Amino acid sequence: MNETLAEKRCRFTTLIGKLIEFANGLGYGVALDQVKRTQLEADANAANGKGISNSLHLYGLAADINLYRGAMWLGTSADHLPLGTYWESLAPDARWGGRFAKPDGNHYSLEHNGVK
Repeated sequence: MNETLAEKRCRFTTLIGKLIEFANGLGYGVALDQVKRTQLEADANAANGKGISNSLHLYGLAADINLYRGAMWLGTSADHLPLGTYWESLAPDARWGGRFAKPDGNHYSLEHNGVK
C-alpha cells in the first residue's frame, strides 16, 4: 500500500478511534496521552532510555494511551494486552508496544519506513 504520510495519519486516527470504542466496550476508560512529539522530546527520551530518536510520534503515527478502570490507572503491559491484541488485528502495519523488546504497553503505532 503506497500511502502518503497524510493518508497514513488519517488512517491511524481512524484506527485509534476504533481502539477507543473497543476499550470502552470492555468497560475501560481511555485517555490519550502523547500523540505528536517534537524531535527535541524524542532525543531527550532516547537519551534517558525512554524511547528512540526516530519515534513514530514525530510523524503522528503513534499514541500513548492511559487506561482506567473507574478511577484506577492500569499501567502495565499486561493491562493493555486485550487492546494490544485487538490493535494488531486492525491492520498489517499496526504495532503494539507491549511486544517490544523493552515493553511499552500503552504505545500503539503504525509502522512507517521500517520504524516500528
